[in-house]
Amino acid sequence: MLTRDQLRADKALLSDKARGALCGLAIGDSFGDAARKPEYQRDYGITTDFHPGESWSTDDTEFALMVAETILEAGGDFTAEDVERMWRRHVVVQDELRRGGVSEMDAAANLRKGMHAPQSGMYGTHTFSDGAAMRCGPIGIYCAGQPEKAAELCRIDAEISHCRDGIWGAQMVASAVALAMVDAPFETIFDEALKLAPADSWMRLKLQEAYDIVDEAHGEMTDAWMPLHDRLFCSYRAATPEAISEAFGCLRLVHNTFKGGVLLATNFGRDADTIGAVVGCILGARYGASAIPPHWLEHTRYPSGTCLQFTKGIDLFEKAEQLAELIRK
Repeated sequence: MLTRDQLRADKALLSDKARGALCGLAIGDSFGDAARKPEYQRDYGITTDFHPGESWSTDDTEFALMVAETILEAGGDFTAEDVERMWRRHVVVQDELRRGGVSEMDAAANLRKGMHAPQSGMYGTHTFSDGAAMRCGPIGIYCAGQPEKAAELCRIDAEISHCRDGIWGAQMVASAVALAMVDAPFETIFDEALKLAPADSWMRLKLQEAYDIVDEAHGEMTDAWMPLHDRLFCSYRAATPEAISEAFGCLRLVHNTFKGGVLLATNFGRDADTIGAVVGCILGARYGASAIPPHWLEHTRYPSGTCLQFTKGIDLFEKAEQLAELIRK
């Protein structure tokens, strides 16, 4: 396991990991969105690659880029005011959020009414969604080796649109990325994630259940696959206790390579773009962009602006390097 100072001193490694995490998020997002389409499932069963020439992004990648912009504009540590300023600039002004989550739509409506965090995240119908978890990867990159700080900054970001389980699940992801950036053992990553939700919470209950399913199956994917779907199921597939627990369940099953872990996660079904984005970000942080197929990196390098219009054409390589430079300061 590296220290943060060791990572900062190795310019090439830091750049590789920052790019791996941010691009891994985008790859998992796009791949998961494709793999769950009926026509892909009809034609392939399991999707193992992108169609040539086809490229897109969903709200997962685009909201993550807004978080990256919040960090970069603040010069590092950001405040609730910084988060709200970014939302008012890029979310509230849009007439609609195509492909956006209900939690984000509710938060934007609350901001228009004059609310501020945490009320803007408390008063909604889906405050427990995985919308904060899907976007928090850049916080983990910036807080490499500092999981407690990642969890705190994640709380500040998440409170504008979420509360309780929606925040705790996001903190798990940010902490996991921060630890993966310094090569923490996966057992440490799993243990630290579990500590971030209160013992009597829905999020803690479901994450522990995901771990138990994998452990009872002795890591055998075919024995864990259906129980992960059936026992974690809830009526709203983007609920954090379901989707993020499924993501960590997939990660617990396969985490020895980026490609293997992401292919498992993105073919999971349910909220597969977020499950894939979370797993892709964590494994990208651990193994770096050098471990990712080059054509996957290029395929998802420039988001389409499907949800947040300002993200169209942003270069993920450049944005990752800007985060790496901020860590070096």
